[in-house]
Amino acid sequence: MSQVWKTLVVTAALVVASGSHIAGAEDSTARVGTAAPDFTATDSNGNPRHLSDFKGKFVVLEWHNQGCPFVQKHYGSGNMQRLQKDLTAQGAVWLTVISSAPGKQGYVTGGEENAYVKEKGVAATAVLLDPEGKLGRLYAAKTTPHMFLIDPKGTLVYAGAIDDRPTTDPADVQGATNYVLAAYDEAKAGKAVTKAATAPYGCSVKYGAP
Repeated sequence: MSQVWKTLVVTAALVVASGSHIAGAEDSTARVGTAAPDFTATDSNGNPRHLSDFKGKFVVLEWHNQGCPFVQKHYGSGNMQRLQKDLTAQGAVWLTVISSAPGKQGYVTGGEENAYVKEKGVAATAVLLDPEGKLGRLYAAKTTPHMFLIDPKGTLVYAGAIDDRPTTDPADVQGATNYVLAAYDEAKAGKAVTKAATAPYGCSVKYGAP
């Protein structure tokens, strides 16, 4: 990717991240420092999943879109999978969420997503399919990726970017500050999260009409 194109892509992503409104965002009840709203969603195997099922555990929510170059950066480099394996090995629950509407970039069936999970070595606890965008709007998810961390008490303790390198270049993974990991380590140690909210970067979530 040329430097000019890379700059344009990053600029567009930051514009998306800085926007104050997305379709249905006014319905969001997710606020850092408050109880994370419960939800029910169907995973890629057709099973219902409820946030309340994971009470007493750390829960990571990761918004995902296979076709997004920012997502491809983290999955192509193995960065997202390493983080998934690291946190789930410590007992955390990782829920990848796909809120792309039918006919839009990133929309997949359960079978298509399961094939992707196998191909990429995804280590998420489950992938939640949210084609109507209800879960995405509940959490005001703006970009892919957009990351959220919920502590064992059910409090949303982090929301924002995965790290401090808002580019599509896999080389930028090395040396980046991973905000999700930092928040997890601090919260697990009983400390206040230093950076509890950051501006997410990536492709806009491909919602359908509200």
